[in-house]
Amino acid sequence: MPSHSGKPLAGWRVLVPRGGPWGDGVAGALRARGATPIIAPLINFAPTDDQPALEAALAKLAAGGFDWLTITSATTVDVLSSYHAVIPETTRVAAVGETTAAALVAAGYQADIVPSEDNSAKGLLEEWDAATEGAKGLRVLALRSAIAKQVLSIGLSDAGHTVEAVVAYRTVGVPVAQKVVDDVRGGRVHAVLVTSGSVAEQVQQQLGPIPESILVAAIGPQTRRDAAELGLRVDVVARERSAESLIEAVIDAAIAHA
Repeated sequence: MPSHSGKPLAGWRVLVPRGGPWGDGVAGALRARGATPIIAPLINFAPTDDQPALEAALAKLAAGGFDWLTITSATTVDVLSSYHAVIPETTRVAAVGETTAAALVAAGYQADIVPSEDNSAKGLLEEWDAATEGAKGLRVLALRSAIAKQVLSIGLSDAGHTVEAVVAYRTVGVPVAQKVVDDVRGGRVHAVLVTSGSVAEQVQQQLGPIPESILVAAIGPQTRRDAAELGLRVDVVARERSAESLIEAVIDAAIAHA
């Protein structure tokens, strides 16, 4: 992935749709490139509606009841941490992408598989057999968001594994400040980052229609497809499903239109 030096985003105001450590990290990276980040969390995460099922799954995990644990978002890692979940050494962990893997390591867990090409559930499925040496009948705990498509769980079940899919959290929209709405609709923002289908939904509902003068950058092809279904225009897509690649896509577009 190319790396741009200097301040290629000088003068740019970029909307960062998530807060917390991820949002702070992206904001710092944007400032280093000359941009002014606007952290405006559009989504938050609420407990699952079936906490007993989650607690039972985590207890089974701690007792060594699963060969593999699949993690499809950094938020799931936050849930594991909040429950002080124990992952035995006998249980291996599959992370859907670099951001999720980094969150696991930061929380004191390990990531045994991270897709090398496509950082998505589809990419993880494509590399699963090679990573597990073709093992069959594995016991897998798949933790997910309430609204996530069960691509991974279904794919692993179809491949002959025993999958227990459990909802770890719900995604809820967060109203942004009126000034943020006014700045976007007035074209006083240069770029909007879209990091998931849930974020795309809130961008469209709260801020749309996005003026043509504002660059809309999606973190990956699936996010672009989700945005399209919602009627949200996407101008650029990150080459890799990571925050760094997303920022590089914005920089590429800024340089191209300079």
